[in-house]
Parts: sequence; structure tokens; C-alpha cells
Amino acid sequence: MRSLPKGLADKVAAHLVAAGKLMDTEPERALEHARYARRRASRIGAVREANGLTAYQMGEWTEALSELRAARRMVGGVGHVAIMADCERALGRAERALELSRSPEAAELTGQEAVELRIVAAGARRDLGEIDASVVSLQIPELDPQRQEPWSARLFYAYADNLLAADRVQEAFTWFVHAAHADDETETDAPERLDELVVQLGGAEAAEELVAEAEAVGPLTVMKDVDEPEDDAERAHGATPSDRSEQSGGGEAR
Repeated sequence: MRSLPKGLADKVAAHLVAAGKLMDTEPERALEHARYARRRASRIGAVREANGLTAYQMGEWTEALSELRAARRMVGGVGHVAIMADCERALGRAERALELSRSPEAAELTGQEAVELRIVAAGARRDLGEIDASVVSLQIPELDPQRQEPWSARLFYAYADNLLAADRVQEAFTWFVHAAHADDETETDAPERLDELVVQLGGAEAAEELVAEAEAVGPLTVMKDVDEPEDDAERAHGATPSDRSEQSGGGEAR
């Protein structure tokens, strides 16, 4: 904010703080504050980022994408690649979402951001009718019920949901159990999804057996039953863009 006159800087900062405080509870009001700040300080990267994130919370996909792109141009870095990919998917552009998941910026992501992008990319594959590929793309080391990371519930839930789309009901039920156990913040509706699947599994007794098996799970081994898409398979083995270029004898890394 140092490039702004002090009075304006203070006013813009106050609106950004308000947007941040209201984002989870009153996203519509948060977006009003963020848009005000954007009108008064459109050349400040942090302002454009805040506007983009609050627009995303409100489902204003085009605005969110435009603002986050602008923020990345201004401040550099990898930006919010997973959110941008999710906006592309929400706008019906699954191919563009996948392109973002293969971008150099995506290769720099670690931890929660990398997992979130995996989830979005799997959804994009599913949108394109690539159900088996969507399942396999989530079979990553982080898909382990013995790990309880901030992203675990969402990853387990996404995997279960894609298994269900592939008509693998018993496996889906098991992973919804893992999602429910990992979901301390109630981010998902995994318990409700489990209730819906009980009938398909043949009743409560069969479901209880699967729950017992899931709760007694040992070290995870995921069996891959289809070939993983090339870019995902290489990334899962830790290959960098330059590694892939060398392995393929030159040409484009992706």
C-alpha cells in the first residue's frame, strides 16, 4: 500500500481486512468490500488477489479468474493455480483446467496446494468422461488413511466420489469412511454419502462389515487398474519438467 496516499491506503486496508473477516461467514458483503478496494487501488497486487478470492467464494468464476491472473502478473509467483483451474472447470472449460494442472507453476506446488490441484484436475477428467483416469490420478502417496493432514478429508472424499462415478461402490464406501474419520472440520458431507450407499450395499450389516475393515486398515497399497495419464504418472514419480525433456530426447517438457 506504500504507493498510495496515506489516507487512501488506510481506507483500502480497512476494506481488505473487512473482506477477510467476512469471507467465510458473509461472502456477499466480503465481496462488496473487496470490490471497493479494487476500484480504489486496482494496481495493487494484494487488492486484486483479495478481490479474486472473495469472488471465488461467491461463485463469480469469471471475475475471480480475471483478478487472480492480474494479481499473478503483478506480484509473480505461482499464484492460486488450483483455484484458477477450478474456475476454468466451473466455466465449462475442463481442458483449460487440465492445462493449468500441467503448467510450470503447477509443478512448483507442494503440500495442500498440490493436493487441491490434483482434486480439481481429477474433476476435470471426470467432466471429460475420463472416469478411470480421474480415479487413477488421485492415487498418490498422500492418499493414505493413516495420514491425517489438512487436505486428507477432501482428498479421500474426492477419491471416493470418483470411485462411485466408476461404479466401484464398495471401494467408494470405504473411502467415504476414511473421509468421515479425517473430517474434523466438517468440510464434507461424507456421513450423508455413507447413509445413501447403505441400501446399495445390501443393508446395514454389509455396510458395518466395510466400516470395520476400513477402521482396521493397515499400510495402504493402492492397486492401479488402468494406466495413469503420462503427465500425472511422471509427476507422481517426482520427475521435473527438465527431467521429462531429457527422458524424451528433447522437445516440449509437457
